Amino acid sequence: MAASSNSSLSGSSLSSDAEEYQPPIWKSYLYQLQQEAPRPRRIVSPREVENRPKHYGREFHGIISREQADALLCATEGSYLIRESQRQPGCYTLALRFGLQTLNYRLFYDGKHFVGEKRFESIHDLVTDGLITLYIENKAAEYIAKMTTNPIYEHIGYASLLKEKVTRRLSRTKSEPKRSQVSNEGNSSVEKITSLVRRAALTQNDNHFNYEKAHNFKVHTFRGPHWCEYCANFMWGLIAQGVRCSDCGLNVHKQCSKYVPNDCQPDLKRIKKVYSCDLTTLVKAHNTPRPMVVDMCIQEIESRGLKSEGLYRVSGFTEHIEDVKMAFDRDGDKTDLSGTTYPDINIIAGALKLYFRDLPIPVITYDTYSKFIDAAKISNPDERLEAVHEALMLLPPAHYETLRYLMIHLKKVTQNEKENLMGAENLGIVFGPTLMRPPEENAMTSLNDMRHQKQVVQILIQNEDVLF
Repeated sequence: MAASSNSSLSGSSLSSDAEEYQPPIWKSYLYQLQQEAPRPRRIVSPREVENRPKHYGREFHGIISREQADALLCATEGSYLIRESQRQPGCYTLALRFGLQTLNYRLFYDGKHFVGEKRFESIHDLVTDGLITLYIENKAAEYIAKMTTNPIYEHIGYASLLKEKVTRRLSRTKSEPKRSQVSNEGNSSVEKITSLVRRAALTQNDNHFNYEKAHNFKVHTFRGPHWCEYCANFMWGLIAQGVRCSDCGLNVHKQCSKYVPNDCQPDLKRIKKVYSCDLTTLVKAHNTPRPMVVDMCIQEIESRGLKSEGLYRVSGFTEHIEDVKMAFDRDGDKTDLSGTTYPDINIIAGALKLYFRDLPIPVITYDTYSKFIDAAKISNPDERLEAVHEALMLLPPAHYETLRYLMIHLKKVTQNEKENLMGAENLGIVFGPTLMRPPEENAMTSLNDMRHQKQVVQILIQNEDVLF
């Protein structure tokens, strides 16, 4: 891996508006150690081994003992070979020379080679990554243990300066789109704002719905040198060097991810769909108090459908409801829900119910489900209402706000019961299993809880003014 100057490293290229401020100083110690790590040296078998597995090369020596492997590897750091177990034929071991001793690892293959969690295309890459990890953890164990104690992530002064500058830049971009476009076209080197800077800007960028949201970290392989945006240290290894938040793009070490606060600011470019997207992720990406699906469907229903008989109980055509879903996923808040496009209001009502059913975490979350069910079982009305209120207070803010807005709407539906024939009890039957699902998918549990689910929604509608 070729050395790179800090100016070209991931995360160190900031927008020109931030250039007058000192960028974060990426710590190069672990990068230097990776450069010093022993290089793999394959020890080939002097003879052609019969029955050699097709996914191994000449580094396979067949059935030999640990002592024979140790003698073949000699004292050369980074030398390696593969042997078949004497005691368990068909099982394979990677013998690797490191730290003046031979290390033996059980070796597996399932289309890729692995000894632990990481999977590699080749034995050479596996050994290279292993040597880097062994060397760094051997040389810098104490340093690694302490690298999260003074993270750049918490440098408030640095973040505050960037917030002000980048917010001004974003404001200018909105007010002068044409000039910005010309500037970008004339400059092949498009300015990059790292996820660290972007989050700093968004925190103060007229964001009135700053709900707390955990990062959605997933193991990631970085191409080229990458630095952790939490501790500023190098992310070592060949593959799976760290984790990336799939919602906002934050790149950190796996161990650093445990210390990152729940301050994810999703990037709209990373949110590929509206339906089946986590509720909090969607509202933060769009900077809205509630999902636009909920607002737009309810506004359309209230404008022309409150008196429709069987509202929410009568189903619209499934293919038309799917059309609405696809339109939201494709066009977002530009989706056309008008009567010209969808004359049957039950299609819009069905699309709203489908949105709630498709949520990965229901509006009434799995964590609070049992609290609501237990509250519904209380016989004393006053105590029951108090218990429901306590359960509501446990909902994440975006879920609470969505539920509040929906209940205000459903209260309006019940006020037109003479025409639409939909009272609080009927709506409870419809929305109970739509808004809340038991944490474990158990048909018997769902069946037993249906009466209480209905009752929960009925209580929320009838006492909307008191509970919210």
